Amino acid sequence: MACFLVSAAEAVVVTIAAKVAGSREMSAESVKLEKNAAAEEKQENRLPWSRKLTILAKLLWGGAFLLCYEHIWHGEVVPWFPFLTAMNDPGDTAEMLHEMSTIGVTMAIIVTVTWAIMMFVADRILARPDKEPDKAAA
Repeated sequence: MACFLVSAAEAVVVTIAAKVAGSREMSAESVKLEKNAAAEEKQENRLPWSRKLTILAKLLWGGAFLLCYEHIWHGEVVPWFPFLTAMNDPGDTAEMLHEMSTIGVTMAIIVTVTWAIMMFVADRILARPDKEPDKAAA
């Protein structure tokens, strides 16, 4: 009924965190010091944290919009107040809150864990040393 609100709430928080991380990365890059140059060269082969958070935010927003559309399709979300049909009856409201706390939270956790695995794999791929092409094959 309103499980998409959990993903949307997490997406709002992650979007704000991505913006903050992006601004901090930009300010750190503009104040680059000589002693940190070597450390930053090592980190070049990794995705920046703000980029990782942006990917998570896009996954969460996409899921929230898709679920919202599905709930609109089934008539559970309407364009008039209180917008959620479950809010009309206290019994339905309790059922909606239960669905949000079980299904909504589970979906948000699954998306976040999948994103974490994706970012781990991406960092491992980017951290691989480049192999020199074999001159005999050319």
